[in-house]
Amino acid sequence: MAKSTKTTYINTELDWAEEQLSSWKAYVDANPLNLIKDRIEWKPTVKGGTMPMVIASIEAQGKFIQETMKNYLALLEVVDKLRKVEVAKVEVRGNGEMSSMAENWVRNRK
Repeated sequence: MAKSTKTTYINTELDWAEEQLSSWKAYVDANPLNLIKDRIEWKPTVKGGTMPMVIASIEAQGKFIQETMKNYLALLEVVDKLRKVEVAKVEVRGNGEMSSMAENWVRNRK
């Protein structure tokens, strides 16, 4: 009977995290702090006119971009560490030497 092994999806999750990192980076690159302006929408008034309304101030947008940068760096560090762990696992499996018992078994099968 075949032994069932538990499948880990760490590489899939790391790929997803890297996609998130690239989208966050693209957002920060597309919105430099020195070019941010208040986002204004026109709100209808009771009498049928419109008035300007700030929906995102320069300060709020700047804070969001800075938080995104902090989150980017934190996630980047975690992904980098996990990638190193996954690479180390593969290297140990691939570069390991067989024990004498395993070598005897392989020789006797020929």
